[in-house]
Amino acid sequence: MDCRDVVGRMQALLLVGVALIPFAVFGQGSAPDKKALGDCHAGSYRLSDGTEVDIGNADDGKLRWRRKDGTTGLLAHSPEGSWRSTLGWTDRADGVGVAFADCSKGTLTFAGLEGRKLEFDVTETRFKGAGVTLAGRLTLPPGRGRVPIVVLIHGSENFSALDYYSLQRQFASEGIGVFAYDKRGTGASEGRYSQDYLVLATDAIAATREAKRLAGPRAGRVGYQGGSQGGWVAPLAARIELVDFVIVGFGLAVSPLDEDREAIAFDMERQGYGAEEKAKAMEVADATATIVLSNFREGYEQLEAVKKKYAAEPWFKHVHGNFSFYLLETPEAVVRDQGPLLLAGVPAQYDPMPVLQNLDVPQLWILGEQDTDAPFAETRRRLSHLKSKGRPITVATYPGADHGIYEFELDKDGKRVSTRNPDGYFRMMRDFIIDGRLKSRYGTARFVD
Repeated sequence: MDCRDVVGRMQALLLVGVALIPFAVFGQGSAPDKKALGDCHAGSYRLSDGTEVDIGNADDGKLRWRRKDGTTGLLAHSPEGSWRSTLGWTDRADGVGVAFADCSKGTLTFAGLEGRKLEFDVTETRFKGAGVTLAGRLTLPPGRGRVPIVVLIHGSENFSALDYYSLQRQFASEGIGVFAYDKRGTGASEGRYSQDYLVLATDAIAATREAKRLAGPRAGRVGYQGGSQGGWVAPLAARIELVDFVIVGFGLAVSPLDEDREAIAFDMERQGYGAEEKAKAMEVADATATIVLSNFREGYEQLEAVKKKYAAEPWFKHVHGNFSFYLLETPEAVVRDQGPLLLAGVPAQYDPMPVLQNLDVPQLWILGEQDTDAPFAETRRRLSHLKSKGRPITVATYPGADHGIYEFELDKDGKRVSTRNPDGYFRMMRDFIIDGRLKSRYGTARFVD
């Protein structure tokens, strides 16, 4: 689900916060185009060796397989009826053979192993969020015993969580109840799409209440898992109405505007530039921030002046950030027209620290050290400081992971292409949901003191 043109990428990027790509654990890029072909095959399958593979919907009638070790591939259906698997989000065949039986049988063959679709106790529901009706789903493992329940908080994506979130099945297969819901203005939910964190937090609280109501006596500990923009929304929701835990993936403890500045600084560092070039790049960040803070009405002269001043310098072409690249590359008339819609409701100067400083809920933050969209360093520093002050925060970083906790490779043009999640990422979240206790090792994860 990749965005190919500038405007499409801007929409995908900006709809997260001011900029976090909606990788989360769902995929990459713009809204998928769901096709009926894949729907009947979607599900988690227990394989003959005791492991599992999840098959989920992707765009353009494709499917995506995911395993709990982080490996993933895209399945494209050929005219001959077979499915071709490619590694991660690359176009390179990965050698994984996948074949499905008739939909009514619920079986497949994956990498030479036979598999059968798992059955869960699933309840579809509609519930009241902040003034709108939202569509949700509670997925419970079979049985009657108490289970932990995780409420999945979306990032910026404008597609249906109910149709595309694989974690609702993968966590359920580990004995965890999962409540997923379509964000307002997406999928089967009503209302207008919003990026107002307080509104979204209120929706999340309503979702949690609905999950508890539906689960009844089966509900054990209950908490949130949110990626990207969810890193601002989940702690806010937990501060308003306490839950038992919060998991944040590739989120931030800085404001959306600071995020853009940090991303630009990281752009300079990755290209080998020093303090002088970084200071100049911050002038670009100042100019683009002026435009955003004016709701795209003012600041264009300042930006043009900066472009004229620095456009010929080698470092300038590497300035990307989260939204600055769009303002640099897009004609003023287009920006004036599209900008207010792209950032509608975004609290660009939102400071998450007052919430985090006063949040007693146990939190697990998982960050990527190579995250170009949400650079981790300042967030890690702030969280480490809060931990030293007694806040119940655990911070883990993956050294080779970009946004979405995705490992990557470089294509022929030097651009990053996601390949997989690191091994241990899923297990870490699973263990924290179950009892809040982590083991000693989760792949290459590094825990922050």
